[in-house]
Amino acid sequence: MKSYYQLCVLIALVVSGYTSPIPPPADTDQESIAVSYLTQLYGLPKQTSSSTETRSSSISLRLKEMQQFFKLKVTGKLDDETLEVMKKPRCGVPDVAAYSTFQGDYKWKKHDLTYRIENYTPDLSKAEVDDSIKRALQVWADVTPLTFTRIYSGTADIMISFAVGDHRDGYPFDGPDGFLAHAFPPFEGIGGDAHFDDDETFVYKSPQGYNLFLVAAHEFGHSLGLEHSQDPGALMYPTYVYRDMNTFVLPKDDVDGIQSLYGPNTDISRPKPTPPVTPNKCDPNLVLDAVTMLRGEIMFFKAGFFWRSYPLSASVEQHLITSFWPEIPDHIDAAFESLLEDKVFIIKGEKVWALYGYDMVQGYPRSLSMFNLPKKVNKISAVLYDETSYKILFFVDNQVYSYNEEKRKVEKGYPKPVDKVFSGMTGKVTAAFQYKGFNYLFSGSKMFEFGAHNNKLLRVLNNNYFLPC
Repeated sequence: MKSYYQLCVLIALVVSGYTSPIPPPADTDQESIAVSYLTQLYGLPKQTSSSTETRSSSISLRLKEMQQFFKLKVTGKLDDETLEVMKKPRCGVPDVAAYSTFQGDYKWKKHDLTYRIENYTPDLSKAEVDDSIKRALQVWADVTPLTFTRIYSGTADIMISFAVGDHRDGYPFDGPDGFLAHAFPPFEGIGGDAHFDDDETFVYKSPQGYNLFLVAAHEFGHSLGLEHSQDPGALMYPTYVYRDMNTFVLPKDDVDGIQSLYGPNTDISRPKPTPPVTPNKCDPNLVLDAVTMLRGEIMFFKAGFFWRSYPLSASVEQHLITSFWPEIPDHIDAAFESLLEDKVFIIKGEKVWALYGYDMVQGYPRSLSMFNLPKKVNKISAVLYDETSYKILFFVDNQVYSYNEEKRKVEKGYPKPVDKVFSGMTGKVTAAFQYKGFNYLFSGSKMFEFGAHNNKLLRVLNNNYFLPC
């Protein structure tokens, strides 16, 4: 059973940088995709002489396990939602609960570890590789008592190499855009070593290609004894997500995991940044940054994350913004969908980004002045799009501007106080959207429901009303 847990192979995203699924082979149908997925990741036995009924029962059981892990509706059936998750890029080892260490609690019995870079990738200069590896190890040293010393000959605790195809460790690489790298947990021999697939395009600081620092930092988590996390904001989440290496701070989930093995860093001479925490949709004090429709989906933004809520689905997906759009910053101010232009506009400060579906629109970001608001307006609190009139309401602190999208100008008589347009509204509007004939204005942890035609206040709800726990 040891080998079942010893290998982690980090699955890549496509080079575009967002979570598009790796296309299945042309001759692969949905059922075979599911069987392959469940066999590799959920212990589904390979086809035997067992009866069709027994086989179907076994597949259904593994489907339920997979659906429960990903917080989908547990049906035991291969529905579209389950298949979509299966097609997403991911790690090739079995899924485990939230944050755990490898079976057997593998960890180093010492705190002073050595590493050796055996060879280099031609994608980067030696200096860039050296710096990426050093920074990746320092991510873990900053929050633990561990130290990492480089050696240039002999056998180190963590041997680092670039290889292609079958590199004689029993786990061959698969060429470009698949398994980026793998690492082994601490144990004798190959334990702790990290191997990188040199068929990939590794980069130093660019969001294009695969950032070596990010891939290495993830793999070194495994070298130290960590398994994957279910937290989409964690470094140890199975899929590759671009983040700026110059501002990267190890998320709290990763900090908690590694400190459960080695304890905290007790060096008080160095200031320690606060680890980012993944927002919890069930937090009663959650304050959303923005909400918008996107072709029938509802998208809820908070900090560096967003949730996707699908029609007729009980589940809600959570993703890092950068996993879809590396160009869009965290902590956005507002977002709205324009039915007239079939675009979603994302606003932060005086910059505006645009999405066509899930694709970035070229020519953005543009200036907030594109909406012809008064020059004094340099920050938007929220935006509400009226689907019937094509009018856009821009909330600026306690005032609201009505913008005629067809005429591309602010209507006469505006701005107006928010409570004059929406009687009964209290507090600053922090997010807004229109859904099924109702206007929803968010203020702090509350959401105000108004009729879309008369702006009559109907209900005051918790702001995670559309994000069921």
